[in-house]
Amino acid sequence: MNLTPEDVDHVATLARLGITAEDRSRFAEQLSDVLEHFRALQALDTTGISPTAQVFNLHSVMRDDVARPSLPREQVLANAPRQEDGFFRVQAVLET
Repeated sequence: MNLTPEDVDHVATLARLGITAEDRSRFAEQLSDVLEHFRALQALDTTGISPTAQVFNLHSVMRDDVARPSLPREQVLANAPRQEDGFFRVQAVLET
């Protein structure tokens, strides 16, 4: 099934897209190709395959959150461009 320029216009209207005549022809061809791929997928026998949104088993790649000693304050502040009273001094980001 090939999409017509009218079909593309309809989809563009639904998506609130302004397209040119050149776009219309190109999109008709591209969208028709996409639909052909979907037709090929629909022809596959998926009996026995449960629906899924993720094909790989997901697992956390984060390490366990274990409390441990932090760096000494002096070492943390050693490379700070500005510090004051043992804290980072930063430029204000909110107006008062």
